[in-house]
Amino acid sequence: MKVEILSCTPDGEKLIAASAKLCYSSSEISDLWDGLTPEKTERFLTMLGDLGHASPFEHVSITFGIEGVSRAVLAQITRHRIASFSVQSQRYVNKEQFTYIIPPAIEECEEAKEEFLKAMEEDRQHYIRLAEILTEKHVKRLVAEGMDQKQAEKVASKQAFEDARGVLPNACDTKIIMTMNVRSLYNFFSLRCCNRAQWEIRQLATEMLRLARNTYPLLFAHAGPPCLKGRCPEGSMTCGKAKEVKERFSTLK
Repeated sequence: MKVEILSCTPDGEKLIAASAKLCYSSSEISDLWDGLTPEKTERFLTMLGDLGHASPFEHVSITFGIEGVSRAVLAQITRHRIASFSVQSQRYVNKEQFTYIIPPAIEECEEAKEEFLKAMEEDRQHYIRLAEILTEKHVKRLVAEGMDQKQAEKVASKQAFEDARGVLPNACDTKIIMTMNVRSLYNFFSLRCCNRAQWEIRQLATEMLRLARNTYPLLFAHAGPPCLKGRCPEGSMTCGKAKEVKERFSTLK
């Protein structure tokens, strides 16, 4: 898994403080930045958190580049609707040489890993064979419709990928560019950094939070699973490891 920040709002923490200041001040917008020292900025951010005034946090966003994750993660992450996603297309990209993500529980079990690897290679061979069969079929049709051979082969291969991808596994790798505002990231980290989240998206969310903290230390100092701030909301489904979770996220850098 590889995660990096591709872009973020400049002076994000100060922008949020200025936006909040507008709500409580008669100042002109052009004057909102005046006097916003780091200390005053921090006080504004703390006040917003205490009041539950969350809308100013929506003015700042972070764009992440994500590689080496599975389509299973994609299915989960796109449930977070207040975000923008660009995803590598299996319709247009030849995935004959796809890589795959092996779950730790399978990696640790020799028998399970052997079965998993066998399934991945079988899927690859089915994908290749389907692409070949469908490409040949589409070329014949396109040529018969008047398209020249070279162009027909190019078009046919893309059409073949569209249907051959149906045999690709959930473990198949993908690449994502994702943009979220800070308020949405708080929600994302609250849900996905939790021990009860699926292992891969939890690993992804934790790395995203580490990067976000390095970029905006004040904004993300206390972000993470709910147990960092109080009782676990999972009730009888709690992992029972709040102390360990707090220690882990307190040293996340």
